[in-house]
Amino acid sequence: MAGDGGVYRLRCSLLGHEQDVRGLTRGLFPEGGFVSVSRDRTARLWTPDGLNRGFTEMHCMRGHSNFVSCVCIIPPSDLYPRGLIATGGNDHNICIFTVDNTAPLYVLKGHKNTVCSLSSGKFGTLLSGSWDTTAKVWLNDRCMMTLQGHTAAIWAVKILPEQGLMLTGSADKTIKLWKAGRCERTFTGHEDCVRGLAILSEVEFLSCSNDASVRRWSISGECLHVYYGHTNYIYSVSVFPHCKDFVTTGEDRSLRIWKQGECAQTIRLPAQSVWCCCVLDNDDIVVGASDGIIRVFTKSLERTASAEEIQAFENELSQASIDPKTGDLGDINADDLPGKEHLKDPGTRDGQTRLIKDNGKVEAYQWSVSEGRWVKIGEVVGSSGATQQTSGKVLFEGKEYDYVFTIDVNESGPSYKLPYNISDDPWLTAYNFLQKNDLNPMFLDQVAKFIIDNTKGQAPLNTNNEFSDPFTGAGRYVPGSSSLANAAPAADPFTGMGAYQSAEAENIYFPKKDAVTFDQANPTQILGKLKELNGNATEEQKLTEDDLIILEKLLSATCNSSTEMPTAQQIQTLWKAINWPEDIVFPALDILRLSVRHPIVNENFCGEKAHVQFIHLLLKFLNPQGKPANQLLALRALCNCFVSQAGQKLLMEQRDEIMTQAIEVKSGNNKNVHIALATLTLNYAVCLHKVNNIEGKAQCLSVISTVMEVVKDLEAVFRLLVALGTLISDDKNAVQLAKSLGVDSQIKKYVSVSEPAKVKECCRFVLNLL
Repeated sequence: MAGDGGVYRLRCSLLGHEQDVRGLTRGLFPEGGFVSVSRDRTARLWTPDGLNRGFTEMHCMRGHSNFVSCVCIIPPSDLYPRGLIATGGNDHNICIFTVDNTAPLYVLKGHKNTVCSLSSGKFGTLLSGSWDTTAKVWLNDRCMMTLQGHTAAIWAVKILPEQGLMLTGSADKTIKLWKAGRCERTFTGHEDCVRGLAILSEVEFLSCSNDASVRRWSISGECLHVYYGHTNYIYSVSVFPHCKDFVTTGEDRSLRIWKQGECAQTIRLPAQSVWCCCVLDNDDIVVGASDGIIRVFTKSLERTASAEEIQAFENELSQASIDPKTGDLGDINADDLPGKEHLKDPGTRDGQTRLIKDNGKVEAYQWSVSEGRWVKIGEVVGSSGATQQTSGKVLFEGKEYDYVFTIDVNESGPSYKLPYNISDDPWLTAYNFLQKNDLNPMFLDQVAKFIIDNTKGQAPLNTNNEFSDPFTGAGRYVPGSSSLANAAPAADPFTGMGAYQSAEAENIYFPKKDAVTFDQANPTQILGKLKELNGNATEEQKLTEDDLIILEKLLSATCNSSTEMPTAQQIQTLWKAINWPEDIVFPALDILRLSVRHPIVNENFCGEKAHVQFIHLLLKFLNPQGKPANQLLALRALCNCFVSQAGQKLLMEQRDEIMTQAIEVKSGNNKNVHIALATLTLNYAVCLHKVNNIEGKAQCLSVISTVMEVVKDLEAVFRLLVALGTLISDDKNAVQLAKSLGVDSQIKKYVSVSEPAKVKECCRFVLNLL
């Protein structure tokens, strides 16, 4: 393109934040702008100014009570056509802002520690990661689900383009792939905390880590490539639009630009920690650092800063202090360094560093290919006579070494880095070094002798039998070794067997209009069991003969077409019975399950007076470690509560608590419990279809997606499909939400079920809507 210099130079430096800039994101409105967040507790919206070089602060947004660590843009919707801004902070909260207001629209609460990463997806979903080791999925102002599985802080989150897939990167050194709330795969390979994630495509992503490496992954689990270049922690990675090139920033004071898998340019900054970066639509790069300054770099000649501004930036850079303990410049011994005359020789590659000694000071210079000169990048403080023994270990290619030597094989050629641990064999190290760099084997004696001469008398600092050789791969994670690699792919129901034919059958399955109840009863057996277990009850809980007769009358009044009405005395006796100990209560729960269908009993238990106690009692039985019989009957009782207005009202009011507790019993293998859980979800879907509550639908869709993964009984599957169809009927938002959870791919396998036919037919009708 015209005016493209090919090399990135400073565009502008933006002052405004008073402390470290910790997060950046490209903005949607105004066009060409971006949002920054800082330890100074603010978020700032920046817009390009009229001069086409700088940016103007449009808004300073406040809402957090502690430092702000991350930011993302929520895409436009009908309600907010300019999108929303989400920020996460050290106060455990997420603030949501509109682009034209400095105060939050609303605040999301739920995390128990710092929120340090945010990512937005389609259909208004937001993913957050926290130091509390969890990630949460939000829709509007509601938490839809919590992702649990990491054992340390979650530093990075990303929503993948394919529906329902999410990524989390953690200080436990792993990355996890989630689908509809479940961990599908764990990626291992990084040797330290995972700090950043970036999406390359539907099937590939990048991660960066404190181990100083960037990795490119396939979502199938394979590590496709490892990129080395940084010499310290890498904090952020950001991808250029429409290609697989990317940029990274880290603790080595640098921004690095990667093209075709190689580090094409290194830009040093006058700040130790370069926390964050983002790439704008025009390929300009925005960087935030520990000095509180935002810097924008461009390859456009028209947008490049003036010569005076670039000189001011270089002056600032040249005055920066470099701590040799960081190891960014390798092993430094001031006595052995050449003088300024060393800078007369040109560098061999962009970003190459050279140390010189001038008037007793050690200065660092970096070679700029585009300008053909050495640029001073700072002074090395405390370097007088410093050795590797006093300045600690050096990071090289993501690993710590006792030494990293620079080897010049010949005067005109490039120099090579030779990492060495005192516990290593110098001859094997020399051999591996020559092999790796494709150098003549005749140098073997020379290189080995160099190592021995330069490490004389050094005892091993740290011997570790589990040391992983980065070149031979010993002890290294081998992608694809997981048992997941052998999993057979699911057949595509549309292209394979059972391919979809245009169905002429009428959809008789959904939207379901009325609640499904459990009506089957054998009163004689229930009463017989009740009398038998009554003998095991404690004296104060034991039912009298009169009590048993009263319960028999209640069963008769509610099970048969009797003209008798349930009485207050009967209901009071039932309440006494359902408070029996857990090991004997199940026949009383069965009487409750049948009785609660009667309007009088329903009103009594679900009305305003006793409803809180009633719900808490039933939820107590939904303990995953509880008796399956109690779980089953409590779920069936809840399902039957939906037959009357009072029951519907109560269960809708308590939906969040009931569904959260009910889903806990999914892990058991009892098919009847699964059918009852599916029926409860279906009854909620019936009510939600009438009132069109999107938050409620979100929770139900999440439950359907989660339960669908564990149930094997086809009756339970069928009821979940009817629930799904009922929820998404006549509701575009619910359809989008279901797609974002990837429910469509979950249910496709059921179109090939031969018997019962209702499963296949219902599934096809649901897929037609999705």
